[in-house]
Amino acid sequence: MTSDHPLDRPIWSALATRQSQFASGGDLARRFPADVSPFGAARDGTAPALLALADLIPENDELSLVELVPPTPPPGVQATTAPCVQMTLKAFTPGGGDPTIMPLGEADFPEMLALAKLTRPGPFRARTPVMGRFLGIRDGGRLIAMCGERLAMDGFHEASALCTHPDHRGRGYGEALLRAVGERMLGEGATRRSCTATPATPGRSPSTCGWGSTCGRRSPTWSGRGRRAARPEAKGGR
Repeated sequence: MTSDHPLDRPIWSALATRQSQFASGGDLARRFPADVSPFGAARDGTAPALLALADLIPENDELSLVELVPPTPPPGVQATTAPCVQMTLKAFTPGGGDPTIMPLGEADFPEMLALAKLTRPGPFRARTPVMGRFLGIRDGGRLIAMCGERLAMDGFHEASALCTHPDHRGRGYGEALLRAVGERMLGEGATRRSCTATPATPGRSPSTCGWGSTCGRRSPTWSGRGRRAARPEAKGGR
């Protein structure tokens, strides 16, 4: 479970560095606030760290992990696992459309959550947008597509929540938004990263894409009787 590369344990990498302001927990395990993100991580694979992580599972909710090697769940916790693919990008190829893209802010949070619930691009909660900067496309004043920043760690920044309303797909909005978000990251010196769970969650829309090198990881889900439920996502590589 210990690795020198930040993308082998991206949740811990983020919570221990550029997103430490979101961390709850302590030295052994940390998680994001439940209304921001379902993700958490243990410092390492030792029994005390994994027990500390299990204690961070919220009541009646899940805790997602993204790991190179899924940790062994502590007593009382059950785990299910699914593949996850992580993709990185250092440059875009020429191309892409030019729709009108605008920044999204706190006043847009309800619309963003509604679009995410409709399209299901991945974990997105009421305050997920506080993790980074988001961009969107509107049609007649209605938000129809968006993309933004989620995990941030030294050298890497995640493009996430890429989604388009079903009535407006096939017009290049997703590519345009991903380029806009990614090019800003690259201009600031970070490698763009995205993560996609596979196979897709039943009913999940095919609204996530990315470019670059890929490799697979596994994504476990923990649930417990007596303990609260934890969901680790095994992680895609760099």
